[in-house]
Amino acid sequence: MKTKYIIYTLLALLIAFLLYNKFFSKKAKQNSAATAGKGKKKNGPVSVNIMVVKDTSVRNQIDITGSIDANERVNLISQTAGNITGIFFTEGSKVAKGQLLVKVYNQDLQSSLQQVQAQMVLARDINNRNKILLEKEAVSKEEYETSQSSLAAMQAQAGVIRAQIARTEIRAPFSGTIGLRNVSPGGYLSPSTSIATLVNIDPAKLTFSVPERYLPIIDKGSKVTFTVESSRDNFNATVYAIEPALDANSRTITVRAKAPNPKGVLTAGAFAKINLTLDQIPKTIMVPTECVIPDLKSSKVYIYKNGVAVAKNVKTDLRTDTKIQIVDGLKAGDSVVVSGLIQIRPKSPLKILKVIK
Repeated sequence: MKTKYIIYTLLALLIAFLLYNKFFSKKAKQNSAATAGKGKKKNGPVSVNIMVVKDTSVRNQIDITGSIDANERVNLISQTAGNITGIFFTEGSKVAKGQLLVKVYNQDLQSSLQQVQAQMVLARDINNRNKILLEKEAVSKEEYETSQSSLAAMQAQAGVIRAQIARTEIRAPFSGTIGLRNVSPGGYLSPSTSIATLVNIDPAKLTFSVPERYLPIIDKGSKVTFTVESSRDNFNATVYAIEPALDANSRTITVRAKAPNPKGVLTAGAFAKINLTLDQIPKTIMVPTECVIPDLKSSKVYIYKNGVAVAKNVKTDLRTDTKIQIVDGLKAGDSVVVSGLIQIRPKSPLKILKVIK
């Protein structure tokens, strides 16, 4: 009996499987046919924007970085030691060349100079008197030369003392802006003590490095444009010096230019973004970068022709932030597709939404 029930159960399962398979197989074929039927329907045109290309001029430029340096910069120190008797500048102010900034005690030197000057008066009188007497042959030539030598020695001694006095006075070596002082009146000043920093920033110096391949186009008098973080203005500089040798590690050459800075907007040590014009191409074709589809061997673009998309192989060269130069494959008047490129295939019907200028 058990064997009979097992056989009946297996037969029932087999019949159910055959019915299920027949039903769903038929439905799957119907779905497949419906899908195939939909696939045969013709796609509508792709909506695109186009740009009519034309010949244009373009500058071949590179962006590099550099730094702003002062035209002149010096750390002021004293050549002699002594107590400070006077400070004659205000921190952060402009000073003129030769202006007295700091004075060190020199009363002892002033007294020595007065003493020598008094001796010089006597030596000059003796020399003048001996000159008159020599003409009258009242004194020997040897006596006159002795008095003349004594006067010259006094004058030399006075010159030495004046030089020593000058070393006790620290003056501005050039016109510029003086920084924060590090000394106070009455303090002891030694030759190793920094008084303040004097900076001349007009004109400002712009220092940057240029790759070796661009060396032939850089020369004295070349113009560069740059910007700094502290200002929205564009600044111009003129190259005036080029390092005679390349850097062996980076294969770059250091270039220095001068930029007018009458308002003091440029600050020494600032970071500069430099736009260097290599050359100017008077006639070429530039298209938006997104137009160009890169390929393994070449690049291509789609143009609008007689209502459909036509693929064109192109050769590219110069790139900017938003555009790319086409040196072969396009001509002025071609309508280049600039949008909807993912949906386009060769001979796809197109619908123009906008013509970009």
